[in-house]
Amino acid sequence: MNDLVGRYFDAAVAHLQKVREEEADTIEAAAALLAEAIADGHRVFTFGAGHSSLPAQDVVYRAGGLVPMNLLNVPGMAGVTGMPAPLASALERVSGLATSTLDLTPATTGDLLFVISLSGRQVMPVELARYARDRGLKVIGLTSLAYPGEVPSAHPSGTYLKDHCDVVLDSKIAVGDAELSHPGAGTGFGPVSTIVTSAIMQAVVAAAVGRLADLAAAGERPAPPLFRSGNVPGGTEWNAKQMAENADRVYYSY
Repeated sequence: MNDLVGRYFDAAVAHLQKVREEEADTIEAAAALLAEAIADGHRVFTFGAGHSSLPAQDVVYRAGGLVPMNLLNVPGMAGVTGMPAPLASALERVSGLATSTLDLTPATTGDLLFVISLSGRQVMPVELARYARDRGLKVIGLTSLAYPGEVPSAHPSGTYLKDHCDVVLDSKIAVGDAELSHPGAGTGFGPVSTIVTSAIMQAVVAAAVGRLADLAAAGERPAPPLFRSGNVPGGTEWNAKQMAENADRVYYSY
């Protein structure tokens, strides 16, 4: 195996293990908020800009996932689908976009919002988290706490995403998001932020499902609203039924 291939996998595995050991309590705290929101009939939204949108999308409308998970999709900010690609980075710096975005959604008191931002320093995630809490939403931030103190906030208040959350999940990604180096490369490479952040999101969902399933097994609540794979017999019909039963909390269908 190429040495860089081995080094990359080693770095990713070590990082996942570190998060598993050091973030267990905060993952459970986030899962408790998610389970509570689902059980009480509230809406759940996820947001991330640029590549931080990928973990936000990873828990929406997928096999094994919770049905009432909705992507807060701001045109031009989801992944690198917009043209030009740097538009997502530019939009993150626009003040007022977060408040306008949330105002145009049905999000209300008691709903839950995941805000994902690696650095947690840009205007959009800071304003979105702050405004969401002002409107009575619970906010879970997924960010790297390595950035505050090393990289200044881009928000006029000088605050970061971490300062406006009910629960903060720390991805522990180093500033620059580069696990590998090479004398001829000129800069670091080999990011693991997407792998780690997606794993944290899926871990939160898994723990929340476990909480809801425990209540269902005890006869206290119905089974958690979960998708099945559309590639297994009966999966499409199962999913249609789940979406119909949760239609008032689903915003990615008609």
